[in-house]
Amino acid sequence: MSYISVSTWSLHRLLGPLRWTVWNEASGTHETHIQEQPLVHTLLELPAEAARRGYAAVEIGHFHFPSTEADYLDRLRAAFTAAGVSLDTLLLDYGDLTSSDERRAAADLALAKQWIDVAAACGAKRIRIIAGEALPTDEDAIRQSASALGKLADYGKIKNVRVITENFKPLTSTGTSSLRLLEQTGWEIGFITDFGNFEGAAKYEDIALLSPHSVSLHAKAHYDEAGLPEEAEFRRCLEASRRSGFDGAYVLIYDGPGDMWEGLERIKRIVEPITASL
Repeated sequence: MSYISVSTWSLHRLLGPLRWTVWNEASGTHETHIQEQPLVHTLLELPAEAARRGYAAVEIGHFHFPSTEADYLDRLRAAFTAAGVSLDTLLLDYGDLTSSDERRAAADLALAKQWIDVAAACGAKRIRIIAGEALPTDEDAIRQSASALGKLADYGKIKNVRVITENFKPLTSTGTSSLRLLEQTGWEIGFITDFGNFEGAAKYEDIALLSPHSVSLHAKAHYDEAGLPEEAEFRRCLEASRRSGFDGAYVLIYDGPGDMWEGLERIKRIVEPITASL
């Protein structure tokens, strides 16, 4: 059943500081770099606000968690339950499972497991983990990523959190490499198809190729300087996914100028009739 969701990236100018994870090559450790942003809604307030605006689900970027302490995660889970909104996916926006640096590869794998723990504690159904930074033509890297994702999937099963990935970063930047990766995991890994991350002449074919294997779509349009979507191109993406038989969450992505809720409403009006007809 199709429904409309929203990513916290679409509200990144409203949810307070962004906490980016980076790898410090010299120390061989992860660091958190904070990017200040206005705080209009706390993350605990977001489920009720999303429900009020007609969203059935939310995806949360890991950079939006102000705390990963047990008490805070319990409160976040309770906020989603009270609002009647699903916390579909925790988006881990860091990591390179194809790194040739064994120290970093091991550290990134361990960090992903920590975020699976966070996803389980706050009630997220899934966690999106980046497949890797290697080139999409690197078959060894695809095998390395598939092996790492498989290990994480096994850990996620223990925690009742499904591991998924996305056409995000170089390794999964083509439909062919994305499908090869999924095949090599034995289809254990779920997928997110992001309209904005496929490019070139094959973009719509790639969307159609991966949408049937996707639990959600990142419905991302191109925007002009006024924040208006390039509607014809966006509809072509939606049509490619619809014809493929996609039946899941349409996660609205707005990263244009101006009021972010208003920007989301402009693309929501385009997507709503599609979800209503499925």
